[in-house]
Amino acid sequence: MTPTVDIPTSTTELCYLPAVHQRALLRRRAISARELLRAYLDRIEAVNPTVNAIVTMDVDGAMAQAQVADDAIARGESLGPLHGLVVAHKDLLPTRDMRTTFGSPIFADFVPDFDAAAAARMREAGAIRLGKTNVPSMGAGSHTFNPVFGPTRNPYNLDRSAGGSSGGAAAALASGMLSLADGSDLGGSLRNPASFCNVVGLRTTIGRNSRAPVVTGWLSMSVVGAMGRTVADTALLQSVLAGFDPRDPVSLPGDGSEFAALADSQPADDLHGWRVGWSTTLGGLPVDPAVTRVLERDGRPVLAELGTEVRETEPDFEGAESAFRTLRAWEMSQTYGQLYRERRDELSENIIYNIEAGLGLTATDLFEAYTARTRLYTRMVQLFEDIDILAAPTVQLPPFPVDWTWPREVAGVEQEDYLGWMRSCWYISITGLPAISIPCGFTDEGLPVGLQLVGRPHGEVDLLRFALAVERANPAWQRRPAIDDD
Repeated sequence: MTPTVDIPTSTTELCYLPAVHQRALLRRRAISARELLRAYLDRIEAVNPTVNAIVTMDVDGAMAQAQVADDAIARGESLGPLHGLVVAHKDLLPTRDMRTTFGSPIFADFVPDFDAAAAARMREAGAIRLGKTNVPSMGAGSHTFNPVFGPTRNPYNLDRSAGGSSGGAAAALASGMLSLADGSDLGGSLRNPASFCNVVGLRTTIGRNSRAPVVTGWLSMSVVGAMGRTVADTALLQSVLAGFDPRDPVSLPGDGSEFAALADSQPADDLHGWRVGWSTTLGGLPVDPAVTRVLERDGRPVLAELGTEVRETEPDFEGAESAFRTLRAWEMSQTYGQLYRERRDELSENIIYNIEAGLGLTATDLFEAYTARTRLYTRMVQLFEDIDILAAPTVQLPPFPVDWTWPREVAGVEQEDYLGWMRSCWYISITGLPAISIPCGFTDEGLPVGLQLVGRPHGEVDLLRFALAVERANPAWQRRPAIDDD
């Protein structure tokens, strides 16, 4: 269903307009791709020097793409699903003829001669590629800062973290600098910054979206995924990222059409019959009371109002800790082992920590991690015999000060390393289940808090359908960031 959309009265309003509404205006020629791009360039000029979300731009190239897009519309040609929408790619995603630094001085001047599958699919769908979004060095950590570009700041409070590792993408969306953005998620890198920045981040089943080119194709827990200001926007981008790709050995069949239909659908106003497992701690994790208050005040009542059956649920995550840490460390050591041997002094503390942990692993360690992960998955399948959706905190604390490297404690509980405070995300990653973070509300300090919704195995469509209804009933995404209060 094509939405009826009025033309915004200002360029700022146009920049904040959901991507599905921008698409409707473009298709009826109420605005041009060049007009939309110019609006975003003005917005970037105004706020990006402060937020530091977009770190590389190709303005001339983007304007040339927008001209081609407008010419195609004028000729009445068939349009791709992202035609004319302005995007930027995470600076971990290789992009042809555009610098990809991985947030590391080692790659500060690296320009790939190929596009990763996600970038290629977005281009083929008609998106206007403007640039790259900031990341932590090598993507290690859920706080976006690096020695190449510095920190990305949270648009809702410039003294706070935007999360990570897709922090630049989340902050750019939250501050109205892009229509859509891609990201990736191993331990929470789509969901964590989405929660911190009041946007939406979707972690899919592994194989749903192509990760090509891949290194550890059968073994990686990481996924490439979609971010947007709304659930419908995220579903729209997901429809482009999804689809079988023989270059990714675990790629799943499909063409993304089911996600395109969701992006155009009317959200349900009644969820009677849905059973929701409400978990306040995901099996006993420390959670800041400020987060719990928001979820209980703005999240749980909405689920009840929609008619769902809400059940207190605390899943058993036995084995998640050792399995995730072992498999993450092993993958890091194999992916970056050569750089560690040759250029250790130029790597970040977080990467070194993981590589050194991985280099000491044995075959027995890996076998035990995989068997623990399998047992955990089996328990989660059993849990979903009694519920349809698991609802929980996305992040265990609100956005923390931007000058921290990582939080040393959560709710008075000391965290032993930079991975500790992110468990509410990576406990879900290790299960392999799809999950989404949607805006839920704000702390008394005005800091965003996300609600994490987890679906059944391969259940992205139902998960998104559920999230659309919750977002309709609780449109927390509409609250603008603090940078617009000046």
